[in-house]
Amino acid sequence: MAMASISLPRIQSRNLKSDLDLDASELPALLDLAREVKRAPAAFRHALAGKSLALLFEMPSLRTRLTFELGMQQLGGFTVLSEGALGIREPIRDVARNLSRWVTGIVARTFQQETIEELALWATVPVINALSSDWHPCQALADMQTINERFGSPRGLKLAFIGDGNNVSNSLMICAARLGMEFAIGVPERYSPNAKIVAEARAMGGKVTVTSDPFAAASGAHAVYTDVWASMGAEQETAERAAAFEAYRVDDRLFAAARPDAIFMHCLPAHRGEEVTDSVMESPRSAVLDQAENRLHAQKALLLMLLADEQL
Repeated sequence: MAMASISLPRIQSRNLKSDLDLDASELPALLDLAREVKRAPAAFRHALAGKSLALLFEMPSLRTRLTFELGMQQLGGFTVLSEGALGIREPIRDVARNLSRWVTGIVARTFQQETIEELALWATVPVINALSSDWHPCQALADMQTINERFGSPRGLKLAFIGDGNNVSNSLMICAARLGMEFAIGVPERYSPNAKIVAEARAMGGKVTVTSDPFAAASGAHAVYTDVWASMGAEQETAERAAAFEAYRVDDRLFAAARPDAIFMHCLPAHRGEEVTDSVMESPRSAVLDQAENRLHAQKALLLMLLADEQL
């Protein structure tokens, strides 16, 4: 593919604060672009030449940090990293306005969604949520790309999430609704997902089921997904959550409730023996490494839609 022939789709909201910033046409367009980026990476190697990306990380990261760094390098741009809490040494609005004078975009991994919102409010460059208390949109993009690759199209498929109604499940729920998937979450009632986000997904036409029965959630699913029981920031609840989620471990018996061709998914890192058994993680139907790889390709597509010139 010649670079001059590439016309890139855009994201009208200019930011990715949450999955709600991608509308019904932009999400499929991003996934199409991610597929093309993965198929022909050389065609995009100069697309972000001279562009710079600030990475603001309040918490540790392997996949998110490295895939954004590598993604920018492979697109011809570069990254600068700042680690540590935001809003302590100086107001977030000052951080956002300073960075806007220096870089082309901002990626932030923060404990609170409010930090992402404030960065986006004051920045004059695109802001990307690389994980917050409420959302993990970049993970969900890679997950939807993985489902596309395995099944050809997500429409009409059932995605089951077993475990905490957390940021990952929120992002998956919205993306599933946008793409015409059924979403079911098996979760103890106390840890159910945010009711407003459930309502948002249903308002998009999504079929969303919230149940305390993990087997009912997994029944007939094309993909069974889980995450750690205590996300970063909730480590003090580890023992309490371990007791609450004991019946929600994805083991061979629970995985068997899904379709015979179902795939297993996890955003990683996984606590083997807790939310998932080793036998399921290492199963031939485990897609966890495909998900991790697709973080790179989906994020490159996102960067292109937010930072690149419209015509390459």
